[in-house]
Amino acid sequence: MIKEVIVVEGRDDITAVKRAVDAEIIAVGGFGINAKVIERIKEAQKRQGVIVLTDPDHAGEKIRRIIAKRVLGIKHAYITQKEGTKDDDIGVENASPETILRALECAKCEVKEKRNEFNIKDLIFFKLTGDNKAKERREAVGRELGIGYCNSTQFITRLNNYGITREEFVEALKRVEL
Repeated sequence: MIKEVIVVEGRDDITAVKRAVDAEIIAVGGFGINAKVIERIKEAQKRQGVIVLTDPDHAGEKIRRIIAKRVLGIKHAYITQKEGTKDDDIGVENASPETILRALECAKCEVKEKRNEFNIKDLIFFKLTGDNKAKERREAVGRELGIGYCNSTQFITRLNNYGITREEFVEALKRVEL
């Protein structure tokens, strides 16, 4: 059983997560997220902690940002678009139990103080931007670090906000070797 309460978008996501782990789950109802749901998430955060696991698409990121803005100290779990895609449909509900479990185990909490450990020069040096395989590399390293796939700017933000150390970053790069 996972200690934290897992927050997902909808009913099908609940089913997928329950196939992977025994946990308390809150579904926000997509963009139907309202004050009542936010209060439930705040209460869960106070009592047990919260892990947000939304779809790896624009809507999922928007829902994640809404929750993160209103509930402090939550953890973020990510699956890749490839892991969440089935028949051109992207969502947590399409991910395997192993993928969901890995994402939850790698969940990261945002750090409060502003960090500037990583910058665009790091991404250029490690060919995570400005290279024809940069997108693949970012996706692989993001998966390895548990911070998900995103564009270069967001990747730097996540590296800094989730407190990723330079050592963790370099080890993840070595493991993916693209």
